[in-house]
Amino acid sequence: MASVSPSSGASAADAPAAESGPAFSPLYQQIKALITRSLQSGEWKPGEAIPSEMDLAARFKVSQGTVRKAIDELATENLVVRRQGKGTFVATHAEQKIQYRFLRLMPDDEGAPRGTERRILECRRLRAPADVARVLELKSGDAAVQIRRLLLFAGKPVVLDDIWLPGAAFKGLTAERLAETRGPLYGLFETEFGVRMIRAEEKIRAVAADAATAQLLELPPHAPLLSVERLSFTYGDKPVELRRGLYNTESHYYRNELS
Repeated sequence: MASVSPSSGASAADAPAAESGPAFSPLYQQIKALITRSLQSGEWKPGEAIPSEMDLAARFKVSQGTVRKAIDELATENLVVRRQGKGTFVATHAEQKIQYRFLRLMPDDEGAPRGTERRILECRRLRAPADVARVLELKSGDAAVQIRRLLLFAGKPVVLDDIWLPGAAFKGLTAERLAETRGPLYGLFETEFGVRMIRAEEKIRAVAADAATAQLLELPPHAPLLSVERLSFTYGDKPVELRRGLYNTESHYYRNELS
């Protein structure tokens, strides 16, 4: 059976059980776990090219086909991006096509321009409320960063977000820094704080707008809204963001693809 080069600093057998699954997981899954470990450690930064399949095969002493299968799965999971004729790159939220990968709100008129504006209402550091600490796996008394913001489409407020982040991972994040950011927040999080959101889970329900929310979204009180609670994870299935959004779907709809 193919083995992994000792010079690589890791072997397929060293892959953590949480990532590689059963002890006798397929070899490509073990290679996938080792590549993921390198991504997590920052060996290759977001936007950078990873070594070629041939180089990785030599590094791990496995076939190029095994490496290709591992990278195929990483690409499916949006951890890496293949570029024809250029190679494979670490995926980044700064990339146009995945900037809004987790935002599934689409205008009824899909041909209309999707001009998005972000308006930061508040950014503060405080002790994490008990429910937030539990979801983000923080200890009692740990600090959290709360961000409240509006998303406007074509100048009209459509989404009100309350975002909670672990305070230790986001030291130095301020309202001023957020206001200066022109790209997606996830791009800022990965470039300046080294935190990359790689997957998310959502809970969706219908609610009625309270008076304060209705005023911010320029709606009448008790207007129907879509409540979307998203928990985002980084490598190792570690929760790093809790986002509670209220969506006005009067002229938008929530789109998801099932497979």
